Order: sequence, then structure tokens, then C-alpha cells
Amino acid sequence: MSSDHQTLALVLFCAFVAATLAITTWVSRNRHGSAEEFYAGGRLFSPMENGFAIAGDYMSAASFLGISGLIALFGYDGMLYSVGFLVAWLVVLLLVAELVRNCGRFTLADVVAARMRERPVRIAVGTSSVTVSVLYLVAQMVGAGSLVALLLGGSSEAARSWTVIGVGALMVIYVSLGGMRATTWIQIVKAVLLMAGTVALTVLVLVRFHGDFNQLLLSAAERSGHGRDFLSPGLRYGGDWTARFDFISLGLALVLGTAGLPHILSRFYTVPTARAARRSVVWSVGLIGSFYLMTIVLGFGAAAVVGSDEVRASNAAGNTAVPLLALDLGGGAGSTGGTVLFAVVAAIAFATILAVVAGITLASSASVAHDLYASLKRRRAKQHSEVAVARIAAAGIGAVAIALGLLARDLNVAFLVGLAFAVAASANLPALLYSLFWRNFTTRGAVWSVYGGLIPAVLLVLLSPVVSGSPEALFPGVDFQLFPLQNPGLFSIPLGFLAGWAGTVLSPEPPDEAKHAETEVRSLTGAGAV
Repeated sequence: MSSDHQTLALVLFCAFVAATLAITTWVSRNRHGSAEEFYAGGRLFSPMENGFAIAGDYMSAASFLGISGLIALFGYDGMLYSVGFLVAWLVVLLLVAELVRNCGRFTLADVVAARMRERPVRIAVGTSSVTVSVLYLVAQMVGAGSLVALLLGGSSEAARSWTVIGVGALMVIYVSLGGMRATTWIQIVKAVLLMAGTVALTVLVLVRFHGDFNQLLLSAAERSGHGRDFLSPGLRYGGDWTARFDFISLGLALVLGTAGLPHILSRFYTVPTARAARRSVVWSVGLIGSFYLMTIVLGFGAAAVVGSDEVRASNAAGNTAVPLLALDLGGGAGSTGGTVLFAVVAAIAFATILAVVAGITLASSASVAHDLYASLKRRRAKQHSEVAVARIAAAGIGAVAIALGLLARDLNVAFLVGLAFAVAASANLPALLYSLFWRNFTTRGAVWSVYGGLIPAVLLVLLSPVVSGSPEALFPGVDFQLFPLQNPGLFSIPLGFLAGWAGTVLSPEPPDEAKHAETEVRSLTGAGAV
């Protein structure tokens, strides 16, 4: 990329970073340091504000860069990511949004532990939440590195590494200083910018093809190198049974995983009532639905305008398809329009990454402090000490995410997020649904369901082609692959539900009928909700 691209994009990066740091600084001067303020922003946000923030949390680098890249490379099969992410919100809206707001206070463990012995349940759910959050953070780090590699011509590995480190440092600053209130406003600003940029690119793609979507698809198929197969199922997930099972596994993870994501569920606590939480999800569904429809246009547009081979040459995983599309739509390399549009899209993508990592880091640090630390130190812990632990945890989680982000920098960000969704659906969702809807669910069942989903999911990922045994693996030079699928959801999700059932059936303690009745009334009516 030319020096004009670099200069303009870096100026826009710096402008967004400066603006968000200003928000964080302003918010940090107007808070009283309580746990409710740090974790939930004082529960002062309106449904519309929270809906934009939820959409900002959900529309990550995986959505903007990864999904569009997969569509540009694999056509119809890449589009399945868009469908899965969108359908997942119906599960959230219908099953968990209002109930979670009524039953919890700050974290997912609050809901599961409401009628259980708190300590073992909080330790299990807190451990699972941190694992999911770190996997999700890695995807954002990889997206940041890919973006800057493209900006600098793809030759500076040192710059790519320093970018990952810089993103990690910024997210720790956002969370430590501003807490949930600053993170929410950053998400709102980012959601507006991302929607505006996506709409602009979508309009430009459709104008290029005179509004003829059929012509767009035909051109994408022609330039993909696969012909009509590009528009049919099977290019990525067709062929042998392994690929087909991988597709089923991915679909289950995407549709069920959202309801178990800690940073999404924590958003329901930032509004004053369950009704406001439900209305927040309605706002977010409108934003997210329109966004994912537009990613389909951008993905096929990148294949038609840029070409699948050019996208793959820039980044093998397809993470740079949208910036390359913007460059071409603006007039091509070296043109003023191309430079401006490329820089704006790159800055929006970078803003997306910064905002999402702040939200995920806040949720995971809250799990460490409110669930793990408070469970171990409950008698002596005070509210201000818990918040201090959360700030320290943010730094530790940031360091782990940076290290893993440097290791996984050649994987597609949407694919990495699919792994996080699989772990969330395997470990968090069974415990959440059982605790909300099964009268006889016990403490042992809750602990077994979390570990019974978490441990198999993580082990299957470690033993899959993602880590070893293939040229695209994290460690391509070694082979300890035993599990053939890239996504573990098909096996680990049923195991999580089965373990929860077995733990409950084999539990020596009877379920607490009084606590269940209290939780049921609270979840359905909001009576006694914090």
C-alpha cells in the first residue's frame, strides 16, 4: 500500500483512539467506584442505547472482516456464517434475554447459582466464561494484525505483532479506567460507524452492478475460479462425510453459542428492567439483521470486483477482502478516492476491534473478580476490592489474548469465533437452560454440565486439524491430530447437556424446591430483581 494509504488510515486510527480515550477519561471522572457502576454502568442505559451497544458487541471483526472474506473465498458455504450468526439472536430473544435480566446481577454465574450452592457453581461457570472470552479475544487480535499487515503491504511481521500488543494494551486501559459505562459508549459509537461504513460499501457495490444482484452473483462466480459451484453448497463443507459433519457442528455452535457468550449476556444488566432488556434485543436484532444481510453483498462483491485469487493472495484466510473491496470501489490503488475509502474502512474495522475487545475483556474480568475471586474470598471480600481485582484481571487476560493472538495470526477470524461459540454452547448454555427451566436441576448437575461441555470442547479443539496435522494449523510441522472435525460442537454440545442430566440424576442432594419456586417467580415476573 502507498504511503498515502498508511498516513490517512493511521490518522483516522489515532482519531478514533483519541476520541474513545477521551470518553473513557470523562467517564472515569464521573463514577463512584462501586461494583454496580463498574460491571453494569449503573443500569442507566435506555433500550435503544443498550441495543446499539449489544449490536456493537456482536458485530465484531469476525463479522466485518471474517465472514465477508469467507464468502469471497467460498461463496455459498461462507454465507452460512451470516445465517448462523443472525438466527442465533432468535434464540437469545425467545429463551434467555428477559429471564437472565431478572435472575442475575452482573454475570452468567449469578443466574446459574441463584438456586444452587454458590461456590462450586461460580468457580465452574467463571472458568468457562474466561475460556470463551479468551478464545473470542484471540479472533479480534488476529483481525487487527491482518488489517495492519495489509496497510503496510503485508511484509512487516514486526508491525503486525506490535499491533496485537497495542490493541491488548488499549483494551486494558478502557476497561480499567472506564468500566461498563465507558465500554458501552464506545460500543455505541462503533456501531454507528460500522453501520454507516457497511451501508456505504453495500450501496457502492450495488451501484457498480446497476442494482442487479443476479449480475453480481454471476460475476462473483466467474471471478472465483469455481464457476457455478461457487453459488452452490459444498465448496467448503461438501465432499466427504467429515466436511458435512463439520458443517453441522458449525451450525449448532453458531446458533446456540450466542446465548452462552458472557459479554453478550452481561449487556442485559445495564438496563433497569427486564422489559428494557427485551426491547434492547429487539433494537439489536434490527441492526444485526440488516448488517449480516449487507455482509453477504460485501462478500460476493469482493469476489466479483477484487477476485477470489487476489483476496487469497493478500491474506490466505480472506480477512482483508472488505478493505481491498473498498480500495477498488474508490477508484483503485493510487487514486484519491481509493485511498480515502480504504482508509475509512480500515479505520472502522480497527475501531470495531478495539470496541469488541473492550467488551469481552470487561465480561471476562468480571467473571474472574465476581465469580472466582469472590467465591474464594467471600467472607473477607469487599466491593471495592472486587473491582480492584477485576482491573488486575483485565491486564492478565489481555496478556494471554495477546500471546494467543500472535500464535493464531494466520487463521480466519470468523472461524476462530466459531470455536468460541462452540465452547460457549457446550459449557455455558446447558447449565443456563437447565437452571432456568428444569425444576430438579442440582448443584452437581450444574457443575457437571459446565465441565462436561468445557473439557471435551477444549480437548477436541486441541486434537483437531486446527492445532496440528494440516498446513493451515497452528503447528503445521507436527501432527497429534486425533479428532477429524475443525469445530467440536456436534459432540461437545450434547456432552454438556448429557453431563448436566447425569449429574442431576446421580446427585445425593435433593433439589431445593423453595429456591426453585422463588427463582421461577423472579425470572418470569421480575419480582425481587436487582
